[in-house]
Amino acid sequence: MATSVAKEEQPSLNGITCEPQTKKLTDLPTELLEHILCFPVLKHVDICNVSCCCKRLHDVCHGRGKVWEHQYKLRWPRLQRFYRQNESCDWLREYKTRHRVGIQIRRTVESISKRFFTEVVLGDSFAEIESLGMPEHFCEDELLFILNSDKRKSLTLKYYAKKILYFLRQQNILRSLKSFLEQPAEQQSALEGAVLVDQYCNPLADVTLDSISVQIDEIAEKVKKMLRIKNPSHPSLRIANGDCVIEDFELQRQVLGALNSVLYEQLQYKGNECDYYNPLNSYIHQVLLRHTGIPISLSVLYMTLARKLGIQLEPVNFPNHFLLRWCQKPRGSEDIYDFVYIDAFGKGKQLKAKECEYLIGHQVTADYYSAISTTEVLLRMVGNLLNIGKRGEGNEKSYQLLRDSLDLYLTINPDNVQYLLLQARLYFHLGIWPEKVLDILQHIQALDPSQHGAVGYLVQHTLEHIQHKKHPVTPEVKRRSAPEHLEVQYSVGLIMKHKRSGYNCVIYGWDPKCTMSQEWITTMRVHQLSNGANQPFYNVLVQDGTCRYAAQENLEPHLAPLEIGHPEVGRYFSEFSESHYVANEELQTRYPEDMGETLGTVRELYDRTTPGSGSQDEAPAGGQSSHRAMSV
Repeated sequence: MATSVAKEEQPSLNGITCEPQTKKLTDLPTELLEHILCFPVLKHVDICNVSCCCKRLHDVCHGRGKVWEHQYKLRWPRLQRFYRQNESCDWLREYKTRHRVGIQIRRTVESISKRFFTEVVLGDSFAEIESLGMPEHFCEDELLFILNSDKRKSLTLKYYAKKILYFLRQQNILRSLKSFLEQPAEQQSALEGAVLVDQYCNPLADVTLDSISVQIDEIAEKVKKMLRIKNPSHPSLRIANGDCVIEDFELQRQVLGALNSVLYEQLQYKGNECDYYNPLNSYIHQVLLRHTGIPISLSVLYMTLARKLGIQLEPVNFPNHFLLRWCQKPRGSEDIYDFVYIDAFGKGKQLKAKECEYLIGHQVTADYYSAISTTEVLLRMVGNLLNIGKRGEGNEKSYQLLRDSLDLYLTINPDNVQYLLLQARLYFHLGIWPEKVLDILQHIQALDPSQHGAVGYLVQHTLEHIQHKKHPVTPEVKRRSAPEHLEVQYSVGLIMKHKRSGYNCVIYGWDPKCTMSQEWITTMRVHQLSNGANQPFYNVLVQDGTCRYAAQENLEPHLAPLEIGHPEVGRYFSEFSESHYVANEELQTRYPEDMGETLGTVRELYDRTTPGSGSQDEAPAGGQSSHRAMSV
């Protein structure tokens, strides 16, 4: 921006014409100059250039900070919430710091694909982000910026940015959980604990204690509305956030009756009997969204609502069916017959002590009717998720749930030998965090020397794994021109359709012959195919989120290519180019000749399906990797 000069005619004085005066841009008031420099069309480079023009403009750009505050908030609007209105701040320094963080984060994300492409599950790959010592909110903002960029481009960058964001948020939530556990037991809220569990297992979801509390407050207001109809003078109507307790049993009964009516009749909450082992049933934000859950999650919701309305209910760790208890006698009684037991899973049904046993089909001792602490509620909740993870199909999703629930359980109860050993075995199986595995095993040995057999075996093989990682294997390169690969018809990046199963998929690898075990070949009835196992097989990412291994005779190019909504697409491909996926650098290294083949196939299909048209210009593709599952 130049310091432009303006001339204007001056009036004559007694017939004498005055010399015209010149006005410079720099003569304008500072506030007006700042206003001009805050025009949205000006970028940070423009401001830097203007500030170099002269001392006056340099002082305007840097003096009061208004110009750089505008640039900062214009470029990174999500960060505004971290600053108070009219807060005094060195905005140029903030801008420079955020800019440097963005460059460093992007470089780190770009480097991860090259270093960890062959890892099926990433473990300590992202710990280096924490070690950079950069402001956490700047790191997260840059990662979100990457994720929200052009949907079909930079897929590999987005894939690793998402994983890094997952890791960083989990570390932050884990710190919050540790602080929560350090609070006195009477100050711990089961709802807050449930939210922390939810956040840790869903770190990319927008779940906050405030948002959950607002939804629960809305339900509580509906209960009050119903109470007001039945008893306009009920004391619960004057209670704010459960700051007092109603002692009269009849008034308590009215509250619970209204609560049951609103929760189960008006809002249609219910126990999820059809899909009991779905982990969504354990996440409080999903319970509120879907109006369904399992006994413990519905009990936390029910107990929280009752407390807001002045009723103290206690959690009961009943086997196989979590319950709440409501004392019918003056406080201090521990006689199990002095309580009514509430089944939040069963629409708030009220049971006597021995009636609870009908829920599980056998008798239990009086100990199982005792109230438990918030910490024990969380252990039960996390234990449910842990069992779901162990029941999983051995895919990345179930491994992630198992890892997350083990992390939570051992944060709450760090000396549980059974789960420490499970965590060490899981990490060993996945080939991640070998140094951490050794630390876990050492801790197990100190807690329980009788585990020396299992510990010794894992120590030996973990040390071998560490040595193996020091000497990485050169990736296998598959060239289509090799004589043994001449029967391979398709190439990586092509979007295919399975002729028999009908699913859509994208190829991310191939073998000239089936390389699976004889057991798999028999189980999948490969011998029933016309060419059996003696034909090319392809690694494909399927639209439903699975990874499959499909025979060449069962695949055909998709005549109307579409994006494949698989979470691992970004691991192998950098871009979706309307008709195919473009392999990233790592995949192209493994399949160096597939790029041209993919483009040729795409052009051929385009010419065949669009009469009279020429071939379209496309971007290149190529590459490989390891994921493999069912399907023929």
